[in-house]
Amino acid sequence: MKFKIKTKGHNDIINITKEVKKAALESDIQDGLVNIFVSGSTAAITAIEYEEGVIKDLQRVLEEIAPEDADYEHHKKWGDRNGAAHIKSALIGPDFNVPLENGKLLLGTWQQIVLIDFDEKARERKLIVSII
Repeated sequence: MKFKIKTKGHNDIINITKEVKKAALESDIQDGLVNIFVSGSTAAITAIEYEEGVIKDLQRVLEEIAPEDADYEHHKKWGDRNGAAHIKSALIGPDFNVPLENGKLLLGTWQQIVLIDFDEKARERKLIVSII
């Protein structure tokens, strides 16, 4: 299954658990592994408690690791300002796996699947859900 999500960029974190659950349900597969992949090199997928404080903490820590306003070699080559986005995406990764048992995602009580868009502008992100 493929779906698209509109983002704001600049460390925008969006809960996509509902869409992934829907994909798993529509697959008619009961047991396996669900892989969620975002196409692009300036976004990532992970799991976290989708709570305002944790979201702000994650955004702050990622900004400390790779600040948007730093001078990246990437900026010199391409003339854009999304060097930090590429670094953050590489650190977290473009995909995430969740076990599927009896048609249900085996997520923890406070665990949600999130898309993080690190790019410097709003975008429409393409996500691919595969079940193995």
